[in-house]
Amino acid sequence: MAKNPKVVASRVLEALGGKENIYRMSHCATRLRVELHDDQKLDKQALDLIEGVSGYFFQSGQHQIILGTGFVNKVFAELVKEGAAEELSNEKEPKVNSNKTKIQLLTKTFADIFIPIIPVLIATGLLMGLRGLLVNGFGMELSDTIIILSQVLTDTAFTFIPVLVTWSAMKNFGGSPVIGVTLGLMLVAPQLPDKWAVSFGEIDPLLLTVLGLDIPITGMQSSILPAVFMGWLAARIEKSSRKIVPDVLDLILTPFITLLISLVLGLVMIGPLILGIENLITSGIMYFFELPFGVGGFIYGGAIQLLAITGMHHTIVPITVKMVAETGYDLINPIGTAAIAGQAGAAIAVILQQKDKIKRSNMFGSVVPAFFGITEPVMFAINLPKVKPFFYGCLGGAVGGGLASILGIAAAGTGSTMLPGLLLYIGDGFFQYILVILVALATSFLITLFAYREKQEVEQPALKQKVD
Repeated sequence: MAKNPKVVASRVLEALGGKENIYRMSHCATRLRVELHDDQKLDKQALDLIEGVSGYFFQSGQHQIILGTGFVNKVFAELVKEGAAEELSNEKEPKVNSNKTKIQLLTKTFADIFIPIIPVLIATGLLMGLRGLLVNGFGMELSDTIIILSQVLTDTAFTFIPVLVTWSAMKNFGGSPVIGVTLGLMLVAPQLPDKWAVSFGEIDPLLLTVLGLDIPITGMQSSILPAVFMGWLAARIEKSSRKIVPDVLDLILTPFITLLISLVLGLVMIGPLILGIENLITSGIMYFFELPFGVGGFIYGGAIQLLAITGMHHTIVPITVKMVAETGYDLINPIGTAAIAGQAGAAIAVILQQKDKIKRSNMFGSVVPAFFGITEPVMFAINLPKVKPFFYGCLGGAVGGGLASILGIAAAGTGSTMLPGLLLYIGDGFFQYILVILVALATSFLITLFAYREKQEVEQPALKQKVD
């Protein structure tokens, strides 16, 4: 029987304490993320009993309800129709921020900025993989026109990623998104020297002379952190300007002041410094994943799901985006896939030991999304509450991640993992990718099957309810 999003939304709203109790609400690929005025009004037991809800946990000040890919969009739309608060106005700040550490705030900020962008990057990555499959896999010869059109489809989002980032950052920090889009376009304006051409010595940067000092200026194609900084800066400037500019001049002066100051500071002064820091971070991460004997992949494959339960895995997204934009491939993707396969393997072993047919059926429903790259149901509904299977899954991810690094495989795009990720690999990489999945899955499955006993484990629902 198909799940009714309207019914689920109504019951979720009731369990959350009514629409008046919702302070802010958003969603990612699989989860409804809610901030409440009064957390005491939440009925966790009622949430768990709702058909269509795969799990619940509390993280970084947000109540996160696992609904699954696609279905979460429908439930979210119904909640908005019910009058639930979709997002904050420009002048409000989230009330939960005062209870968070700086690391939690940073993690949440990156998550809020990049989650709206991820679907576009996934689609673009799949298009990259499809083009590679047609050309390299099937040997198709494409005309010049088709090649150009395919490049428009696959390269635009990554080349102009600063536009997407400044738009999302500006919106997240309470500014006007249209100003964010304009700033992003300024960062990659065709009048500016392309930073890649400058770095290869093909052209010279623009030189701005200030007090006898020449300041080089280039475009910031594929740059992430400078775009985040400019979005934050522009939002602060816009808010401050609206407080001091007379209402009659606000429409003209506020955007002018915001764009002028943001561009000067972001493109000429602070932006290049942040770009340099970003390049150093990227180089360090690339070095880590290229360590001999697959050490980098082993560590990351085993640790990424630990980061995921705290939300810190979102800080990896800017790195993978920049990696694909600059090099055309993603070293992290196959390792992350191994981590997902590891959790799936551990969960399957747990299911086989489950004697209750109804529970076994429900658990199996949580495993299926993992094969499409969605780990939350399998982690929060099966592995984490039982503790040991989660760590066995991490071990499987470590083994698979180490193998991926040793083989040196990389994805032609980013965002898609497990079965959808097959499109991102061509040639020998296709079969090596499958091997990595099988090794990670088999490792965690066998360890869990022999080392874990259902009767000896005590469920710990607290981990399901609150992982912070």
